[in-house]
Amino acid sequence: MNNFVYNIPTKVYFGKDQLGHLGEELAKYGKRVLITYGGGSIKKSGLYDKVVAAIKAEGIELFEIG
Repeated sequence: MNNFVYNIPTKVYFGKDQLGHLGEELAKYGKRVLITYGGGSIKKSGLYDKVVAAIKAEGIELFEIG
């Protein structure tokens, strides 16, 4: 096996209204994002619309697999 380094830095925002940081964080990594989700509760709860709005507000191209 070849030697390698596997680094997975993670930033987690806790507290009220932290979804507002999503667009600015994603923009650091590129202009396109893929979101995946399961059975649909994300849409029923309204979270999906908030996530999509935050992504589009940064001008990021959105792809999804539901």
